[in-house]
Amino acid sequence: MPTNPENKAYMKTEGDINLTEGRTQWWAEHIDETSRAYLQEDEDVFLHQTLSTPCLNVLSSCKGIYVQDAQGRKIMDFHGNNVHQLGFGHPAVIEAMKQQLDELSFCTRRYTNLPAIELATKLTELTGGALSRVLFAPGATSAMGMALKLARAVTGRYKTLSMWGAFHGASLDAISVGGEGAFRRGLGPLLPGAEHVIPFNSYRCVFGCQDEAHSLCLKPIEYVLEQDGEIGAVVIETIRNTDVQIPPVPYYQKLRELCDKHGALLIVDETATAFGRTGTMFAYQHYGITPDMIVLGKGLGGGIFPMAALLVKEELNQAQTMSIGHYTHEKSPVGASAGLATLRVIEEENLLEQANYLAGILKQRLQEMMEKYLIIGDIRQLGLLAAVELVADRTTKEPAVAEAERVMYACLARGLNFKVSKGNVLTLSPPLIITEAELNEALDILEKSIAEL
Repeated sequence: MPTNPENKAYMKTEGDINLTEGRTQWWAEHIDETSRAYLQEDEDVFLHQTLSTPCLNVLSSCKGIYVQDAQGRKIMDFHGNNVHQLGFGHPAVIEAMKQQLDELSFCTRRYTNLPAIELATKLTELTGGALSRVLFAPGATSAMGMALKLARAVTGRYKTLSMWGAFHGASLDAISVGGEGAFRRGLGPLLPGAEHVIPFNSYRCVFGCQDEAHSLCLKPIEYVLEQDGEIGAVVIETIRNTDVQIPPVPYYQKLRELCDKHGALLIVDETATAFGRTGTMFAYQHYGITPDMIVLGKGLGGGIFPMAALLVKEELNQAQTMSIGHYTHEKSPVGASAGLATLRVIEEENLLEQANYLAGILKQRLQEMMEKYLIIGDIRQLGLLAAVELVADRTTKEPAVAEAERVMYACLARGLNFKVSKGNVLTLSPPLIITEAELNEALDILEKSIAEL
C-alpha cells in the first residue's frame, strides 16, 4: 500500500501506528487482492488524515463482540470506538429503531416527541436527579461545544482549564480544550482562553507524588485557578480512556472543592466511559462527587445510531435567550429510541453486575501476566476498561513501542482487536455482553502474543 513519508511525524500519537514496516508486513501476509483494491479505493476517495489513512482492513459485518473482515475472518473487538457496550447489532436496539422508523422517523424543529422526552428523563434519573436538564446532539463533539457555550453564558467567563493529552472531540472548539497534538497541531489560532495543565498520570507522574491521593498533581490546577481568577470551567475526562488514567478518589473530591472555591464549573467528559464501562453507569459515580455538567456520547446510541447528550444541574438552566445546541437531529426520535433500548438492555441484562464480575477475572489474568513478563510495566484497570503498558525496562520505563506494535498484529492474526495508545499502551475495552469464556479466550490470545516477545 502507498504511504506518505511526510506524515510520519504524526505516527506516535493516540492511535496505532499505520505507516510502519509492521503495517506493510501485515498487509502482505493477511490482506488479499480484493481487500487491497478496496483499501486503495478508500485512500483515493477520502481526505487523508493521520490515524486513519491508510486504513488497516475492510469490514463486512459485525455482531455481538465480533467484527468480520471482507475475507470472512471473525475478530473479537476490544476497541469498538467505545460505542459497543452492548456489542454490535443488539437485537433490542435494532427492533426499537425499526418500530420508531415506522411511527416517527424525524422530528421537525419546534416540535418534540415522546422518545426524546423519555430518554432525557431516564438520563436525569440515572444521576439521581442531581443533573436534571438535558440537551441532545448528533455527536459528543457537538455536546462538548454546547457545554462550553453554556459555561460562558452562565459564568460570564470565556476561559477554560483542561489537560494536555486529553481528547474532547475534533471540532475547532473541542480541540481547543483538548490537548492531543494530532488534532491541534498547525490549526491555530484556537479558542482564546483555553488554558492547559499537565494531566494526572499514575505511572509516569512528573511531580513524583508519593502520597496515594497524588496531591501534587492538583497543584498546577490550583495555581492556575488562583492566579488567573477568570476560569469559567474545568474540563476533564473523568477517566482518561485511551491510556486509562484513573485518578484516586481524593483527587476528584479536591478538584470539586477547587472549582467551587474559584467559581469554575466542573465539566466531566464521559463520552467513552459512561454506560457501564467502568462498572458504574457513569464513571464519576466512583468518586462521590457531582459534576456541574456531563458530556455523553458513543455508546448512548447502542453502537448503531450517532447520539450524544449534555446533562447539567438545574441552576444552569439560564440560557433561554440563546441557542446552545439547535441541531437538526437534536431530538431524533430514532436516536432516542436507540438510547432508551440501550439503557433497558443494560438494566434488564444486569450488565453492570456482569462488568464488575468479569472485571475481577480481567484483573487477575493481567496481574498474572505482569508477574511473568517483564515487558509489562504497569496495569491500570477499572471495570472492563484496562491498559497494559509495555516498557523496555521497568526501571527507566522506556516505552516499548515496536514491541507493542508486534503484539497488536500478533493478536489481530489470532482474532483479537484493540487500540494502541501513546505508542506502547494496549487498551482493552471489551463489550459488556462478553461471556467469561470469551474474555478468557481473548486474554489467552493476548498472553500468547506477549510471550512471543
